[in-house]
Formats: sequence, structure tokens, C-alpha cells
Amino acid sequence: MLMILFCLASAAQQHITGTLPDGATYVIDTPSYWNGTLLLYSHGYNPGPGNPAYDAGDGSTATFLLQHNYALAGSSYSTTGWAVHEALPDQIATLDVFESLFGTPNQTIAWGHSMGGIITAGLLQQYPDRFAGGMPMCGVVAGGVGFFNELLDAAFTFNTLVAGNSLQVANISDPTTDYNNAEAWLGYAQGTPQGQARIALTAAMADVPGWWDPGSPEPAQTDYAARELNQFYWLAYDVFPFAFYYRAELEGRAGGNPSWNTGVYYNTQLQHSVDNAEVQALYAAAGLSLNLDIGNLNLAARVSADSGAENYLIQNIIFNGQIPAPVLALHTTGDGLVPVEDEQAYLATAAKGGNKALVRDVFVHRAGHCTFTPAETITAVEALLNRMSSGQWTHLSPGFLNNQAVNLGPSYNYLYLDNQDVYTAPAFETYKSPVFLRPFNAFSH
Repeated sequence: MLMILFCLASAAQQHITGTLPDGATYVIDTPSYWNGTLLLYSHGYNPGPGNPAYDAGDGSTATFLLQHNYALAGSSYSTTGWAVHEALPDQIATLDVFESLFGTPNQTIAWGHSMGGIITAGLLQQYPDRFAGGMPMCGVVAGGVGFFNELLDAAFTFNTLVAGNSLQVANISDPTTDYNNAEAWLGYAQGTPQGQARIALTAAMADVPGWWDPGSPEPAQTDYAARELNQFYWLAYDVFPFAFYYRAELEGRAGGNPSWNTGVYYNTQLQHSVDNAEVQALYAAAGLSLNLDIGNLNLAARVSADSGAENYLIQNIIFNGQIPAPVLALHTTGDGLVPVEDEQAYLATAAKGGNKALVRDVFVHRAGHCTFTPAETITAVEALLNRMSSGQWTHLSPGFLNNQAVNLGPSYNYLYLDNQDVYTAPAFETYKSPVFLRPFNAFSH
């Protein structure tokens, strides 16, 4: 039985929480006058142990949308970790609760951050009749298989060339020890020019950018020392936790290792990487043979996927290009956990499915994973709503979007940096996503 708790957040709004039959919680916020549009929010990866429900990514964006008569909803999902399998039905169950209380929305928008971005795209693919639009933000929209394959490539490179094959890159039995050892090797490598060159090569295999701090300007493309240091930070704080620790959680769900690098030629991967020039320069400066290291990578024993585990990750989830409604994707260009190349992969899949016209990307020139200001988020939502009402993609130029965001005022143009809100100008820019290095979609098998 559904347990529903009603309370008033203010005289103008209803705030409703409850629990779904599988134990997932949900939250619903409605304005006093609802305009008929619901935004169903999917949150990102949560390692636990807490597991709250969210119906927006930040309070300022939620406040704006409620003040403009939009309703919000979202669930916690019944489990933490790579909970795509649980999230998809839990989000639909939350939508069902909303409809039982308030009626069917005129239009429902799926939106979400990070892992919530892949869930957003998954909702559109699996429940096409329930959604009128989607907005994955910093989303894993290349699909779960491609995301974890790229993480494997980075871990494999690091383990082979830096850690002396002492790490578990798959079938991880002791994630705490594995992660701690990887971090120790990473710190050691950063202390020498040779280690820094190999860190840059590791980063290149997952297209980790050379820009880490969202409060700082991007280093020059040829400032290879600064860019490598930023990649070191990305690996230490974001990539390695997923590659050497959280992978074990996924393997437990999937019943084995879902990733592989059989058939991968790392010279080709490097040639296609956005970090290629940096790697070439740092290897030369360190007096290392890049050809020898790449040769050793190509000769190293490969990792094969367990077929059942691979199928689990295919189901949870990859994309088939069948997109029923407009999708506006939002991504920072300096994202090292979910690289901006994910957008190229999703757009390519949409094109193969005959639905390229339904997808547009907007890019923010900033470092960080999901580091959007509320103003940028609101502006993107408004752009999607305009497409849904007009039937055409218009007013997506960076100049127009930046003006729209500025006009929202300083209370929405900020980032939380160094434990305080810092005024941050909008940074939409014209950008074309580079190619995703390890694409895998429904056309791949």
C-alpha cells in the first residue's frame, strides 16, 4: 500500500512525500495554480548509505519553476549505486502517484543529472507515451556499456604502465584495497615526469579534460603541465573511485564483469582522443617512448566481459535511437567524469534511428561535472519548452541563451564554490562534441 504524507510547504504550494511498494520514496511539489506541465526529475549516482528523493537538482531552480506554476516530482529509487534497473520503474510509479492525485499532466518532461541523465533518456526510450520532452544534464547518454568500457580502458592503461599489473581492473573482490592502492600509485606517478606522461595517457583513454576547477579559467591548450595536473585531480577524485571502487557495486548487481577491451587497439584510441597532442608532448619531454608503451598496452592480456553481466548493462541501459519527443541535452565542456563526448554518442545513435532532428545539445564552457548555475538550467528548460510548444528549435545561440540567463538576475547566476555562493556569469558557447572513444548502442550488436 502506498503511504502518503501531505504537508504544506507554504500557502502557495503542496509538498507531498511517500513510499512506493518497493521501498523507494518519492517527493512531489506543486504550486497553488498548476499550469499542467510536470517535470519528473531523476537524480544521479548515489553510493549510499542515505537514499533521499529529489525532484530538482537545486533549490533555486525548483523555486523558480514552482513560482512559474510547474509541478515537480521524483523518487529516490529503491536502491543506491548503479540503480538504473530500479530507477526506471520507480520513476514511472512516481508519475502514476502524481496522476492519481492531480490527474494526467498536459505534458511531462523527464530531466536529470549524471546517472539521472541516462535514466532520463531511458524513460523516453522505454515509456515513449508518457513524456513530451527530455533534458538529460551532464548525462551518461553514451549508455552504460560505453561509459564503463572507457573507465576500463583508463584503468587498464594505468594498471599496465604505472601499477605493474598489481590492481584489479575488473572482477574486483576487495574494492577498498584496490582503490587505495590505485590512489597510492597515482600519487607516486605524479611525482615524476615519466609518471605524469603516463597519467596523461591514462586520462586520454577516457577523454578526461585538462580542466578541473569550475572557478578557474581553462588552461591554454598547449599548457600541458597544467592540463596534466588537472587530469591528475580528475582521476584522483572522480574517475578512480568509479574505476576501482564503484565498479565492484555494478559487478555485484550484474553478476560479473560487464566490460571488455578485447579487440581494442590503444594506438587508435589515442589518435582519436582529445588529449593526443598533450600525451605526445609529455612523453617527449619525459624521454619516454610512447610507441613502446602503446605496444605494451596492445600486447597486454585483455579483459573479457561475462556475457550475463554484459547483458545486464545493455539492459540498464544502452540506446537505440528511438526518441519519441524533443530532447535538449546540457553539458559542460570540461567534464572529466562524464565527458562531453557522451553527447556525440547519443546524437549519433539518434541519427541512426532516424531521429537526429529531435535532439539538440547546448554546452557550457566550464570545468566540473554538472556545474551549471540555476540560471543556465532554467534557461535550458525554457528552451526545451519553447521547442515543445512551437515545434521548432529556435533561440539556441549562445548569445541568446546567455542573455536569457543574465536576465534572471544574480540570485540565479551563481555556483557553490569554496563553501559559498559565488556569482558566476552564464557561459553557453558554440561547441561541437568530439567523438566518443568506445561507442556501444543497439546498432553495435
